[in-house]
Amino acid sequence: MPHSQGSDDDSGFDLGPVPDRPPVGDDVVRRLIATQFLQWSDLPIRRVAEEGWDNRTFHLGDDLSVRLPSAEPYALAVVKEHHWLPVLRPQLPLPIPDPVGLGRPDAGYPHPWSVYRWLPGTPVERGRIADLTTFGSDLAGFLAALQAVEPDDGPGPGLHNWFRGGPLTTFSSLVERDLADLPAELAEPARAIWQAALAAGWDGRPVWFHGDIAAGNLLLRDGRLGAVIDFGTCGVGDPACDLAIAWTLLDGPSRVVFRDRLGVDDGTWARGRGWALWKALSGVAGAIRDQDEAPDSRWALAELIAEL
Repeated sequence: MPHSQGSDDDSGFDLGPVPDRPPVGDDVVRRLIATQFLQWSDLPIRRVAEEGWDNRTFHLGDDLSVRLPSAEPYALAVVKEHHWLPVLRPQLPLPIPDPVGLGRPDAGYPHPWSVYRWLPGTPVERGRIADLTTFGSDLAGFLAALQAVEPDDGPGPGLHNWFRGGPLTTFSSLVERDLADLPAELAEPARAIWQAALAAGWDGRPVWFHGDIAAGNLLLRDGRLGAVIDFGTCGVGDPACDLAIAWTLLDGPSRVVFRDRLGVDDGTWARGRGWALWKALSGVAGAIRDQDEAPDSRWALAELIAEL
């Protein structure tokens, strides 16, 4: 997932500029596999059709995938996933990634990298979902199971997950910058949502969260939620960051079912709105500055304001 450029002030951390993401070709993957995992060196390699921001992803034969972090900050998640995914997997009701090889940096590629078993499915799009209410219920069931996993010794919020699970004040400077670019009819209700989210402070028991529950990290099989991928931003802390999907993908009825099954209290729901607002504002304000459309971000912002 893209990460916005931050600024250092009293209201939040400096998240730094968007890192350079140099291209990675099939030849790099082929060399890494041939030198570190000889048992897979004869398998064909091809880039996946839809890859995310944090990793360059390739098919390795029919049953494996190779993921190479696209920049140094995203490489922090590699060892974390290899350690924690085998712990989480048996306790969750849906398939999640299964790492089978931890690659080393070499002279031509500077980061640790991973080989995973390939998870079948298609990335979520609203039009592909058979029933959005069932989807919302299934997703809530998955998140409830994740939150029930013992959190002791789990990784807390930090740069490795872009401060997911931590306080929303981390992103205050970014939100204020984006609010300034919105017309008043959007900025005023958006500011009210943000202030309510900040006021709903969290002092609960830390639990496991995914950190980037978004359409691109959810896979469908036969129209239903079939797998959850990309745990690079996972950690232990405030689970409100996993609620943004309620406004970025779900609609009114499915949002109600999602919240009810997950048993979300008012304060956590308000902070979840804050996480969704931060994401939506980044897209909408960026589109205004670049004279672009950003329909998904505009849709999410409209859902948030309508609920307010």
